[in-house]
Amino acid sequence: MKLKIFATLAAATFAAPAVAQDAAAGEKEYRKCAACHAIVAPDGTVVHRGGKTGPNLYGIVGSQAGAQEGFRYKPSIVALGETGFTWDEASIAEYVVDPAGFLKAKLNDTGASSGMAKQNLKNPADVAAFLASHGG
Repeated sequence: MKLKIFATLAAATFAAPAVAQDAAAGEKEYRKCAACHAIVAPDGTVVHRGGKTGPNLYGIVGSQAGAQEGFRYKPSIVALGETGFTWDEASIAEYVVDPAGFLKAKLNDTGASSGMAKQNLKNPADVAAFLASHGG
């Protein structure tokens, strides 16, 4: 009986997500990203003011990498998108930690570069959850 209870508890523990994403916490942390990125809806509604060095991040979750009209991406991001790659929360959280490393691994290209610096975010998954809440 004890073994059965232990097995059930272990299964429930492993089935639960390791870290819950918190979009509200992600919004606070997103402020670091706003130096380069804005979040503006297609109708012009400004969700979060930001710079124009990087692309608008509205609807980034579910979109093809390097394909936003009107933004000039580095060739490696475009190449990633041409493989059919689309952003999801997990890939965004991974990308912001080491953009060049992410591209090098995904493209199997040691010369891949992103044009984006590594970000010092406490919880990149929260930022990804915040982005997913806007047009994803």
